[in-house]
Amino acid sequence: MTMPETETQTATQTQADASAQQGEEVTEAAAPVEDRSHLPLERRIEAILMVADEPQGAVHLATALRAPVKQVKAAIEALRDDYDGKPVGDRPAGPERGFELREVGGGWRIYVRDAYDVDAADFVLTQTPTKLSQAALETLAVIAYKQPITRGAVAAIRAVNVDSVVRTLLGRGLIREAFADSETGAINYETTELLLTQLGLNSLDELPPISPLLPDGEEDMFA
Repeated sequence: MTMPETETQTATQTQADASAQQGEEVTEAAAPVEDRSHLPLERRIEAILMVADEPQGAVHLATALRAPVKQVKAAIEALRDDYDGKPVGDRPAGPERGFELREVGGGWRIYVRDAYDVDAADFVLTQTPTKLSQAALETLAVIAYKQPITRGAVAAIRAVNVDSVVRTLLGRGLIREAFADSETGAINYETTELLLTQLGLNSLDELPPISPLLPDGEEDMFA
């Protein structure tokens, strides 16, 4: 039985469209990854650590940068020595930086060096006198009533991403890193004495009961 010409054309066109779509998918899948190996590995790691909110493990960094773990570990050690003012390879010792690279919770993160912590804290507190946003206040309330608590747990309660808000609260000195989970490496946060001072409280025990202020059904979140 011969297929009508119109149906034959339609079938042919459908097959051509399918083949073209498959070709596009193969092309996308086979798209070459930009080779960035010509850039110094130390500087690439440094760039990531400057914007990371959580400690980054060597394996995680190696995966992100498509570099051997051994080379990444060596680059991290070189960065740490460089920040500490020590000689690195053929490079002579330089000045000690105002920040340092610390290993915390199985990963690495850049922190203000202890000697300059007061300067950084004073700057943040005096240069950012603006009021907290509603999102920041809600996040601060969750941390105050559920501390110590991780960023992920706060996000789960608020059902939104809280990365930038947590950075704001840290910068204002209202919360601080309490400890890193020994298994996951996740940072747990707690409130600071500054928050108590701002609220006119002597201790967290003086925080008002939260249940009467919550809509029905949300009390369990703060239990």
